[in-house]
Amino acid sequence: MAVIKQKEQRVAMLIDTQNLYHSARNLYGTKVNFGSVLKEALAGRHLVRAIAYVITTETEEEKPFFDALNNLGIETKTKDLQIFFGGAKKGDWDVGITVDAIRLASKVDCVVLASGDGDFVPLVEYLKFMGTQVEVITFGRSASGRLREAADDFIDMCDDPRRYLMGFRGGSQGNSSRRSRKQAPHRPRTQQPEKE
Repeated sequence: MAVIKQKEQRVAMLIDTQNLYHSARNLYGTKVNFGSVLKEALAGRHLVRAIAYVITTETEEEKPFFDALNNLGIETKTKDLQIFFGGAKKGDWDVGITVDAIRLASKVDCVVLASGDGDFVPLVEYLKFMGTQVEVITFGRSASGRLREAADDFIDMCDDPRRYLMGFRGGSQGNSSRRSRKQAPHRPRTQQPEKE
């Protein structure tokens, strides 16, 4: 059920950049248009703060991306990619996003979480318990079902990928694939008579 979004609501948007990046790449082979995501999430409301949580690499090739986010009014928080003995790599912001969400909750009416990560379900439940409206915007095809259920509102970017992706040329894959599964239930294959 969608919530009513009032123009005077104060909104904080927290963007799990790695989660959206990998979902867009794996589902559609392209990149996220963060300006469109921000605009949709705000829905004409008052932005208090937008933060994108990003991982930096040694090559610093992501600097133009950080500049583009800043030009959109999205603050970036960076963390170095951790490389462990044996070559394993780790780069996530779950704890940082959670701490910022709790800090900001008393200063806003709504926290918008741009992530499909089910690890955020306890955070969403806590924020709602504290009286903060919590909305999630992400790619539904790669999102946690529990996160979708926990949020006050869920915007599925798979419903209109052209709106949220850069240079997306395909059809409405998210929408059509889901629709075809609902409209065309599985039917067992019938055997064709053998030709004599």
